[in-house]
Amino acid sequence: MRMRITRLWLYRLAFLISLAGLAALVAEQGLPHSQKEQQWLDGFFLAVLFTGLVATLSRYLLNPVLIRRKVALFDGLSLLLSLLVLLAHLLPAWDALASSTWHRPGWLHLGVFLTFVREFSDRRLNFKRTLFGPAQLFIISFLIIILSGTLLLLLPGATYTGIRFTDALFTATSAVCITGLIVVDTGSHFTPFGQTIVLLLIQVGGLGILTFASYFSYFFKGGTTYENQLALGDMTNSRKLGEVFATLRYILVITFGIELVAATFIYFSLPAGLFTNEPERLFFAVFHAVSAFCNAGFTTLRNSLYEEGFRTNYPLQAIILVTFVLGSLGFPIVVNLLSYLRYRLQRLFTHRRQVVYRPWVLNLNSRINLITAAGITGVGLLLFLLLEQNHTLTGQSAGSRLITALFGVTTPRSAGFNNFSMAALSLPAVLLLVLLMWIGGAPQSTGGGIKTTTFAIATLNILSLAKGKTRIEVFRREIADISVRRSFAIITLSLMIISAGIVLVKLLDPGQALRDIVFECVSAYSTTGLSLGITSALSDASKIILSAMMFVGRVSMLTVVIAVFRKVRDKNYRYPQEELTIN
Repeated sequence: MRMRITRLWLYRLAFLISLAGLAALVAEQGLPHSQKEQQWLDGFFLAVLFTGLVATLSRYLLNPVLIRRKVALFDGLSLLLSLLVLLAHLLPAWDALASSTWHRPGWLHLGVFLTFVREFSDRRLNFKRTLFGPAQLFIISFLIIILSGTLLLLLPGATYTGIRFTDALFTATSAVCITGLIVVDTGSHFTPFGQTIVLLLIQVGGLGILTFASYFSYFFKGGTTYENQLALGDMTNSRKLGEVFATLRYILVITFGIELVAATFIYFSLPAGLFTNEPERLFFAVFHAVSAFCNAGFTTLRNSLYEEGFRTNYPLQAIILVTFVLGSLGFPIVVNLLSYLRYRLQRLFTHRRQVVYRPWVLNLNSRINLITAAGITGVGLLLFLLLEQNHTLTGQSAGSRLITALFGVTTPRSAGFNNFSMAALSLPAVLLLVLLMWIGGAPQSTGGGIKTTTFAIATLNILSLAKGKTRIEVFRREIADISVRRSFAIITLSLMIISAGIVLVKLLDPGQALRDIVFECVSAYSTTGLSLGITSALSDASKIILSAMMFVGRVSMLTVVIAVFRKVRDKNYRYPQEELTIN
């Protein structure tokens, strides 16, 4: 019993020290300090590594079964890194033998971060459904990330010339809500440390802190509570309780896999002469890969992809386009597409009798979203080519016109990048982009808007009423009534929030053109990030309103409503139905 208590205290101490180490790491990068203080910080970092090493070794000595689990690989690499860094700092002779490789600050910082991840993930993570429902947990987690990001961006080391609280809050909200609207230039205003904070906020905002925390806790502890599975099942829309962590694993693997591939292609598509050194070029590739897949629209370039030296780099634009399109499809659709492609390849290259026939490999959700996205993109492409032939497309070749137009009608569906001058757009094209932004991406994706499924259901409902049907039918399936009700609730709430935002911003900034305000508010609610150039010129009150719209657009106004109102228990009765006069 005493041994167990001692072990628990050791793990608790290791977590607290690793948490303090993470805070010290942030302070080192974000606050000015003397050389003497740097020495104290380095000494504390070594203490963090040593404590984490002892705690991890004790886990395996007291429970040898752990070595059979997948976590053993992570722990083995972390222990090796910690040991090498400790030897490099404590044994000068060994450090000289290793040519000072492990004495570099980057390895020490990485060791501290991995120690924190290990100790934090070993904590017991419980979602008390009696206190907070899934919708409330989702909203609270985003509020915590935004507040934390705001405080980090306010650190002196995050910017070159400082930043006001309102601007820091707006930037953090835009990054966490993967919007891309900015009030200060990301590349020139923020230091590399500040840009890294923005990058982390985008990544965590795109996936959700609960996704990271829940899966890492499950990965390191090897299990979780039934209550946690219920809460996560609601958040991930898993049909079976046993699929919750498989779904989280798919999300993480797909996200990091696509981002890694995209960063590699972006890196090799960039001319080395555009950057002062290789680390800057590598950071650019990683930053834009994450920003693209998360549909954030953040860029370190002042004029996005229309920047001189990048506007004619069509391979780069194609890579970013493919990346944010994959992000806007949503994780369930990407997984379903991979399953469908695997099945079709098996049917193609294997004797058909050896492959069991599987109907509906590409499910109804994927079919509707893919067809809707393709239809919107196709119609939008033709309209953009027609409307902008004498504006943004003037003087371009046929090939570059096609690429610019395709990028122009795809990026409004929440990506936020632009490869043309937004100021040169004609009014009809601006209205077209507003519609595309409002529709947005697919459900459970990093895209915003009302979602393609909602738009498809609304369209199918109109066609169904026109044909005199009482049900919505497509692909020999009937759309559930709850889906129809949710869709029209989302549409109504979005129009209410956008209209309220437009009115308030116009009242607070009467000097701004109504066209620009409408575009800005729709962009904020749809978490798109495109702007006609008025964001930084708005008053602080308008920035707060746009921040609120970005937040509501990211978590969904319907989620906010569900979080506010208590659920009514199912009642075993129904009132008589009556039909109301509509038109």
